[in-house]
Amino acid sequence: MKIVLAAPRGFCAGVNMAVDSLDLTLEHFGAPVYVYHEIVHNQYVVDRFKEKGAVFVESVDQVPEGSVLMFSAHGVSPEIRRAAAARNLTALDATCPLVTKVHLEAIKYAKQGYTIVLIGHQGHDEVIGTMGEAPEAIVLVEDEADVAKLQVADESKLALLTQTTLSVDDANRIIEKLRERFPSIQSPPKGDICYATQNRQDAVRTLSAEANVVVVLGSQNSSNSARLRELAADQGKRAFLVDGPDDLDRNAFCDSDTVLITAGASAPESVVQATVDWMKNEFGATVETATVREESVEFPLPKPLRQIAAAK
Repeated sequence: MKIVLAAPRGFCAGVNMAVDSLDLTLEHFGAPVYVYHEIVHNQYVVDRFKEKGAVFVESVDQVPEGSVLMFSAHGVSPEIRRAAAARNLTALDATCPLVTKVHLEAIKYAKQGYTIVLIGHQGHDEVIGTMGEAPEAIVLVEDEADVAKLQVADESKLALLTQTTLSVDDANRIIEKLRERFPSIQSPPKGDICYATQNRQDAVRTLSAEANVVVVLGSQNSSNSARLRELAADQGKRAFLVDGPDDLDRNAFCDSDTVLITAGASAPESVVQATVDWMKNEFGATVETATVREESVEFPLPKPLRQIAAAK
């Protein structure tokens, strides 16, 4: 067996920032620290933080008054911020700056009287947060069929935004349909799909040509990880999305396989290496790394945590 390790893979700048933020918050304030939604969509990361004293909640009402609450990397609506303030919580915001960009765009277009078409997945934490910025102005579109059914009051005042973790190809198909139906639709000068999502998809698209099996490390509720598995399957490969090696079935592989291994933007490198070790042990696999693009993006900690870090 031959393993091709895709690069880039794994943690993006936004996930690194969110994980570092929660680590520092636990260290400074002590347990428990409450987190609104999973800090990132990865079971290994969430379980590690639970062991350290993080408590993940789905409602601000679950947080005792006066406690420390962190908003996850996916962002939250103004309603959640107001609820946190009403409970006198010390609120720390680990929202990815690229998600914040989409929120600000939504606010801008809504103030200008636009109807906003948001391309995304119903119920995803990021979509819920973005729609909460201007619920009366935003319409969610999940696929091309939704575009065909779309009815808007004023076609001359229409703007589009996207969830940051979509499939680039899927989003482009939907955007193309929107532009066909509504030629004057506005969009931000720079697209919303995040650099890391795009880079990991580009790596799978390029490198899957040399493999017959693709293993994506990531959790089932991770949108960007799920898109990687779908992309590999669309390339005609046997493709698996798993949290780690414990989820792999030896019978799904052959000694002669060439396996491309990648990881979604919220999957830790330790899980990648554990999967590589499993394949080495089971199949005597050899490993090579194939780099499609270098990444050097870094996001600073939220301002209150920068001050805490500086005082250490």
